[in-house]
Amino acid sequence: MRRIVIWLWLALLAGAAEVSELKTFPIESMKGVISQTGVKFVRDISADGNGSLRLKARKPTTFHLYETGDLDLQQAVVFYRAKVRTGGIKGEAYLEMWCHFPGRGEYFSRGLQYSLSGNNNWTSVETSFMLRKGENPDNIRLNLVINGRGTAWIDDIRLEKGPLPPGA
Repeated sequence: MRRIVIWLWLALLAGAAEVSELKTFPIESMKGVISQTGVKFVRDISADGNGSLRLKARKPTTFHLYETGDLDLQQAVVFYRAKVRTGGIKGEAYLEMWCHFPGRGEYFSRGLQYSLSGNNNWTSVETSFMLRKGENPDNIRLNLVINGRGTAWIDDIRLEKGPLPPGA
């Protein structure tokens, strides 16, 4: 994983990595949000001015935010990116992405290297999933995990794809 992140960082510096948008989730309401318990749309706290989702956890909780359905992807790195703000997180908050493969089950990626605890202003966080030739998920689930308790806000959710690193 660390090798992929380093390669992508170097490629971005060199202008070689072409990252393209697959899907955005404009947070302007609760429309499309899967988890309803502990989740509320708020207008007054937002990274982009349009509102955000406030997620409150009294115990470790996985908030299921969105699903993509089939995006017809393979031979790419998929990035789940968002802006997250935290308030009083006891434990950690991070992004989690689940890819479902027909006949093979689900596999996940967690953005633990970008986990947040305590109080943080808007922070760009991400997690990624590498899809090799023939690996085409029919659904991708986007979650935010609070492994502990506290409040997090999420905004500016994007799903993007980039090229596989050489040799992957």
